Amino acid sequence: MRYSLLAAVLIGATTLSGCTEGVLDPQGPIAVADREILLNSLAIMLAIVIPVILAILGVAFWFRASNERARYRPNFAYSGRLEMLVWSIPAMTVFLVGGVAWVGAHDLSPRKPIASAVKPLRVQVASLDWKWLFIYPDQGIASVNRLTIPVGTPVSLELTSSGVMNSFFVPQLGSQIYTMAGMITRLHLQADHAGTYRGFSAQFSGEGFSDMHFDADAVTNEKFAQWLDAAHSAGPELDTKTYADLAKPSAAVAPFTYHAVAPGLFDSILVSEMQSDDAMCRSYPTSMRAEK
Repeated sequence: MRYSLLAAVLIGATTLSGCTEGVLDPQGPIAVADREILLNSLAIMLAIVIPVILAILGVAFWFRASNERARYRPNFAYSGRLEMLVWSIPAMTVFLVGGVAWVGAHDLSPRKPIASAVKPLRVQVASLDWKWLFIYPDQGIASVNRLTIPVGTPVSLELTSSGVMNSFFVPQLGSQIYTMAGMITRLHLQADHAGTYRGFSAQFSGEGFSDMHFDADAVTNEKFAQWLDAAHSAGPELDTKTYADLAKPSAAVAPFTYHAVAPGLFDSILVSEMQSDDAMCRSYPTSMRAEK
């Protein structure tokens, strides 16, 4: 018995130790709200799960072979009270969980800016095979596989993909959102505490998917200014040629920066993918007629 209890404690400690860098350890307002929705939904569902478990144990105990007071009723067919109990509790659970999800979906809409007196930092994100490109349009620099942001500043993200669909996710900062070729999705995040948070692609995208992760570094305003100065003084320029080289499939790319970015590069990525998608769509009717 003692060894069983010790094993249970060790398993529980090991399981909970994995929560230090995930959605249960939020470091920003969006992630905190996401965790609250998760815990509220869990509490509502436990309100039906726990009574059902207790009822199963109670019924098994009461109708045990040695209990002579239990009545055996083989012809029992219907009870309105039992039907009301069986259906009303799950219905209320569905309504409550649905209400929590509906309210949260509106309050935490990815497109909804974070209320703050601080001017948001604009970052343009492109998912490549198999790496992440972060463009800072107002600062004129870019980085690969490293997102550096100042603490306490809202971050306004515009995201697209250079090819297949991907999913941008920094669990400790907030919501997950997809990146798709030929279109822009938007996401607003904020880090309240300095630190390095793990970001990755949550959408399988091919051979190098397992290496498609990045660090989200939340730093003070002073360190962010120093990082900008260092980025401006080192690295190549990101233009159409260097982007074409970067967009070629490669995995486990070490983080680096570009000291300058060609104007409108992010828009050109978006337009080029829209044109390639349009060309693909125009080819479908011909191929379909050929098949017929």
